[in-house]
Amino acid sequence: MTKADIVSRISEKLGIEKGDVQATVESFMEEVKSSLENGDNVYLRGFGSFIIKKRAEKTGRNISKNTTIKIPAHNIPAFKPAKVFVEGVKSNVRVE
Repeated sequence: MTKADIVSRISEKLGIEKGDVQATVESFMEEVKSSLENGDNVYLRGFGSFIIKKRAEKTGRNISKNTTIKIPAHNIPAFKPAKVFVEGVKSNVRVE
C-alpha cells in the first residue's frame, strides 16, 4: 500500500476531498519527522511508537578494498508497534 492508496481510502471512508486528506497525511508525517529530529519520541496509543534508537560504534569491512572501517555511534529512527497492533497482525495475516 502506498501513500496515495492510504489517501484514497481515507477520502472514501470519511467523504473528505483527497487534497485535504493528502495535506493532513503530509502534515502528520512532517510532525513525526520533526519530532524525531528534535530528539522527541512519538507515542500513538494502540498503534505504536516512533522512537530514536542509538547505535553503538562498530567496526565494519569494505569488502571491495579488503579494509576495515570504523562506523561511528549514531541515532536512527525506528517504529515499535503496540502489542494490540502486533496481535492483530499475528491473528489475521495468513501466510500462503
